[in-house]
Amino acid sequence: MRWLAKFVYFKLLGWKVVGNTNFSKDTIKKAVIIAFPHTSWHDFYIGVLLRKVTGVKTNFVGKKELFIWPFGYYFRAIGGRSLDRTSGQNKVEAISKLFNESDEFRLTLAPEGTRKKVEEWKTGFYYIAKTANVPIIMFTLDFKNKQNKISEPFYPTDDMEADFKFMKSFYEGVEGKVKEYG
Repeated sequence: MRWLAKFVYFKLLGWKVVGNTNFSKDTIKKAVIIAFPHTSWHDFYIGVLLRKVTGVKTNFVGKKELFIWPFGYYFRAIGGRSLDRTSGQNKVEAISKLFNESDEFRLTLAPEGTRKKVEEWKTGFYYIAKTANVPIIMFTLDFKNKQNKISEPFYPTDDMEADFKFMKSFYEGVEGKVKEYG
């Protein structure tokens, strides 16, 4: 099926992978991967195709209601994990625990936390990476240039302001599917 994903990704859609193309399943087994800008449902299938094209297994979390029949089997098969999102839950701790329960876990999140326009990124992904002691890998959803650019692994420091400035600079000039949300 990898050949089909490559055919669709490269030939039919005309996308390319740039940057840290040596990122492989053997070097970084645990990471928080942030995908930006997340502006459309189209981002999901681009991410699923990218996962197949690179051969790197990635994961995502979703509300537990998504993981019931008939879609639950599919979502788990492509790396999904259910999360109890009722209020009062410490989601950073719950997600960090998923890293400890797995030998291989690369969690993909949107730093905006939504597909709509936001002024500031959420901080949960950052605290998850720090709590789980894993690097952050950035990748773009650049519809303007039809490319996914992948960064080198970045380990967060104790200077969140500087870290966010560094991470946001990786995405300069990137345009999402819905420009006004990016």
